[in-house]
Amino acid sequence: MTIQIGDRLPDATLSEFIETETEGCALGPNTFQVADLVRGKTIVVFGLPGAFTPGCSIQHLPGYIQHAEALKAKGVDEIWCVSVNDAFVMGAWGRDQKATGIVRMMADGSAMLTRALGLEFDLTARGLGVRSQRYSMLVVDGVVKQLNVENGGGVDVSSAEKMLAQLA
Repeated sequence: MTIQIGDRLPDATLSEFIETETEGCALGPNTFQVADLVRGKTIVVFGLPGAFTPGCSIQHLPGYIQHAEALKAKGVDEIWCVSVNDAFVMGAWGRDQKATGIVRMMADGSAMLTRALGLEFDLTARGLGVRSQRYSMLVVDGVVKQLNVENGGGVDVSSAEKMLAQLA
């Protein structure tokens, strides 16, 4: 069953490649519990099929980087990019796209969160395994307030521009 507006975000473990060691976060991949990360925060989460893929690299992620300050001015604390990739790949893609410090590149390597959301997309026949559908959501203190799932290809309803308009 697909998550709905008003539902609490399911708990899962995500990984993030940390570029600079800080207290509590070592250099390299670090794992986090979603429930801990969302507590008391307003977060825009967008999911996509894969790092370094054309639509994701040309449209989806760049839109959120470009509009990050405008989203934060509307009360968003963090922006997460979630993909069924490992933390090393997500970290490299974030560096390549200059997302470091702007968008948190969250790896859902085993698709735990993606499956719990009901937003998995089976691309096994195309050699890509289970991936995430393309979506965006606004999460406030762990509760989904907006949910935009793409129907087919393209980056329309899940774009940064659409999310920004929903926050107006």
